[in-house]
Amino acid sequence: MTRLSHFLAFAALAAVTSTQAAELPAEIKQAGSLKLTVNSTYAPMEYRDPATNELVGLDIDLANELAKRLGVKIVWSETPFAELIPSLQTKRADFIISGISDRASRRETADFVDYLATGPQFFVMAESEAKAATDLCGKKVGTTRSTSFPVEIEKWSKQNCETAGKPAIQYVPGENSIDVRNQLKQGRIDAAVQGSETLPYAQSQEPGKYRVIGAQLSTGYQGIMFRKDDAAMREVVTEKLTAMIADGSYKAVLDKWGLGANAVAQPTLNAAPQ
Repeated sequence: MTRLSHFLAFAALAAVTSTQAAELPAEIKQAGSLKLTVNSTYAPMEYRDPATNELVGLDIDLANELAKRLGVKIVWSETPFAELIPSLQTKRADFIISGISDRASRRETADFVDYLATGPQFFVMAESEAKAATDLCGKKVGTTRSTSFPVEIEKWSKQNCETAGKPAIQYVPGENSIDVRNQLKQGRIDAAVQGSETLPYAQSQEPGKYRVIGAQLSTGYQGIMFRKDDAAMREVVTEKLTAMIADGSYKAVLDKWGLGANAVAQPTLNAAPQ
């Protein structure tokens, strides 16, 4: 499906919901609450504030504002990243907003309402001798095992290292972004990959420690993930998110977390590249 067809499909959805406001599923309305689960190791998207131990982050703020407009409260839980999709499919979560990328491989059982531009990014310790991304050919590069980033690294390595006669990047798995950064600081890997939206925060927390190298490996979107059979929930959340973009509250949340440049002009349905 082309970007134009994605847009037309979403425009049609907007036209329908503009004449008749979308409504929450009856069971959610009756309960008065949403069950949402996050992987709280991905600052600034969602994490535990070290000072207060409260769950905070960009996704938390967006979800809280959506819940306010829906007239419900949120019952939060936490889970490893690899359990986010199973949590949605088993209905332990009503939808997922937790730094998860919209990918074609995930759309067999879920729909994504894309709300944030993103992309995997190489970074190294500040003192690293690597100056260009191709200096990482043959080096050990770590990233979170359960994300799409291992595939992105392999693809980039084939295009930029192996086709040029250089050794392939050696992928090293990590449990989460915190684990990967610790491996980097301990010298167990030469470089790491995280979503570009997380690196400004990591650099602000440890000034002078990390250095971004090269351009993003690819460009895509993070999305709010819904079950395929839960169109009602998807439509009502999309309606509220569209209103947040229109009235500036969406931009205010992104600006608060230093990610205004990652904003989208409108939510899009399953629009990330294949």
